[in-house]
Amino acid sequence: MFSKSILNWYNENKRDLPWRNKPEAYFVWLSEIMLQQTRVAQGLPYYLRFVEEFPTVHDLAEASQEKVLKLWQGLGYYSRARNLHDTAKVVSVNFGGIFPNNYKDLKKLKGVGDYTASAIASIVYHEPVAVVDGNVYRVLSRFFGVETPINSTEGVKQFKALATKMLAEKSPGLYNQAIMEFGALHCKPKNPQCVTCPVQSNCIAFQQNKAGELPVKLKKQKVRERFFNFLVFQDVKGQMLLQKRVEKDIWQHLYQFPLIESKHNLTLAEIKKTALLDNEKKVLQSIKRWNENPIKHVLSHQKIWAIFWCVEVKKLPENIQNTQQIVNKQELVKFAVPVLMEKFINSKNG
Repeated sequence: MFSKSILNWYNENKRDLPWRNKPEAYFVWLSEIMLQQTRVAQGLPYYLRFVEEFPTVHDLAEASQEKVLKLWQGLGYYSRARNLHDTAKVVSVNFGGIFPNNYKDLKKLKGVGDYTASAIASIVYHEPVAVVDGNVYRVLSRFFGVETPINSTEGVKQFKALATKMLAEKSPGLYNQAIMEFGALHCKPKNPQCVTCPVQSNCIAFQQNKAGELPVKLKKQKVRERFFNFLVFQDVKGQMLLQKRVEKDIWQHLYQFPLIESKHNLTLAEIKKTALLDNEKKVLQSIKRWNENPIKHVLSHQKIWAIFWCVEVKKLPENIQNTQQIVNKQELVKFAVPVLMEKFINSKNG
């Protein structure tokens, strides 16, 4: 009854999304990776640009990482983009462009976990495996009144078993899409449409007025605070210095201005004493803060306070690091950069 009601709701209310029109592994995989931790409204324009630029998995595999990251710029969680590119190469070279046709082998691909493998296997290959994403957690926890934290080891197992039990085996892909869509549009995190819910009569959360309390999540890990000082070097010719982030940290393989990370917001006097500027005293013309107050940039488990220091020099150093390169101001838009950097660049070009 539950599955049938959800499917009937889906047939009447589903959104017209491009990867649903003709479910092919490449397009379903691309959409699922992009929409992890991303709303459809935000991810759809990126999906359309990717499909236009890379119509096949071979096209994506042959692209440079810089191009992939540039197109991804703004979506966040950039490890998804790097894994996407790596997997495209494997599928293109090792599998002839054809994705594995079952959950077990799909899960072996880089960046493909239980959820993504289940989605592709069920939607494209009709394998009866249940998907469990945030929407599914919410619908099932409310309908069955489950209070086990969804981000606990026990919760992950319990909800996977429950989702599998409710799966419509004759049409697993359609049902998986239906319950995710139902959670996204109807059984929403805030203000769920309980009054018009097709499964309301058997929903424990509705009966006990607990929809706002479910699902239960364990407390998030402590947010780490970081202080970033970006040194925006520019010489008399309008040339600037960029540096590629290569460490295993946020924004890996994206570009930024040379950075000084500190334990607090640095003053002008403190900035001048740093090693990066100490070497530039002979050519330094002026240095000033671009933003008077630090810019707050919030990530999932980090809070960044950023100050951009505009550093004018007579000439840029000749001996630069292998992770650095000198570019003209007009070339900045070609590089994949964090959103924090993009906003600064746009403000300077505006």
